[in-house]
Amino acid sequence: MNIDFKTILAKANEYKQDMTKFLRDMIAIPSESCQEKEVIQRIKEEMEKVGFDEITIDPMGNIIGRIGHGSHLIAMDAHIDTVGIGEIKNWKYDPYLGYEDENQIFGRGGSDQEGGMASMVYAGKIIKELGLENDYTLLITGTVQEEDCDGLCWQYIIEEDKIKPEFVVITEPTSCRIYRGHRGRMEIKVSTGGISCHGSAPERGDNAIYKMAPILLELQELHKNLLDNDFLGKGTLTVSEVFYSSPSRCAVADGCSISIDRRLTDGETYLSALKEIEDLPSVKAANATVEMYEYSRPSYTGLVYPTKSYFPTWVLPEDHVVCQSTVKSYQELFAEKPIVDKWTFSTNAVSIMGRYNIPCIGFGPGAEEEAHAPNEKTFKDHLVKACAMYAAIPSVYVENIK
Repeated sequence: MNIDFKTILAKANEYKQDMTKFLRDMIAIPSESCQEKEVIQRIKEEMEKVGFDEITIDPMGNIIGRIGHGSHLIAMDAHIDTVGIGEIKNWKYDPYLGYEDENQIFGRGGSDQEGGMASMVYAGKIIKELGLENDYTLLITGTVQEEDCDGLCWQYIIEEDKIKPEFVVITEPTSCRIYRGHRGRMEIKVSTGGISCHGSAPERGDNAIYKMAPILLELQELHKNLLDNDFLGKGTLTVSEVFYSSPSRCAVADGCSISIDRRLTDGETYLSALKEIEDLPSVKAANATVEMYEYSRPSYTGLVYPTKSYFPTWVLPEDHVVCQSTVKSYQELFAEKPIVDKWTFSTNAVSIMGRYNIPCIGFGPGAEEEAHAPNEKTFKDHLVKACAMYAAIPSVYVENIK
């Protein structure tokens, strides 16, 4: 099949304003995790408008649009939930009304990551219009609850919807670079117990907060000595929350717990990360409990799909056919070599490749540093480049594996 890359790029440019309007419509709909119903419906409208072959919304609330009916199943994913807006005084423009100029689109979700959805939908339109339907079936997924529990949506899609693509393009922001991996993460809880008594005679009790103090110091030191990796970088940990239980402010605390955000580099597992903490002298001395959190918040449909808060590391080899097909698509479209790198944050690929070993590659409009920040913005030329890439990648892949 001859792939006309010049025409693909021209079509993507032709639809710049359509993508901009669609993205601004999505931004205007508040869609924090577990509150995505209205934005899912707006995406469904756009998929219908541009002529998708089939559109379904699964019991969790993920939207799945299909193009084609070939033998190679390929998926492209954008999570369409967002974080909150934080302190409104830090925003120059209304985070939902948004704002655009000649080059940029402002508003919550522009980069992270409804821009990816806008580009994917119009890539579908280009595939249909240019007859790029090769021997593949393309699924465009708008997934929910990622900001709350990345990868949960794809655990459901793979396990319950029984969808297992040959590979998945993750459309999180990459500044239009190609990303082939990122560190994993897990959410850990460490708890100490004590005995309460009246605060006027603390020696009668056993203060759980004091037991936690040396644990905090040893965790600070543990962070400095975690495994490093040439590509993904170093494993990290930070204490993100502190909780306590006590009968009153005038009593000795009988419980204390902390939350740890643990980032896992290549070669680390949840078992090794838990053991490192369990083996700390202060943890042993306090007889502290070390455990993973579990996520069980209902989706907007009311469905509860509990999972442990473990999000595995993944790396796609640079010589893998999926990576090479993505690189070739970029070179043919833009006549230059792409930057191939990695994300700092994590994505739905923690499940797709981290749990299920389905190859993932990243390419998305917007910049990683815009994620979760006030005055979030994305870039119109990124929407165009991503749209062209998404239209080209499936056919390039099919041609490469012949």
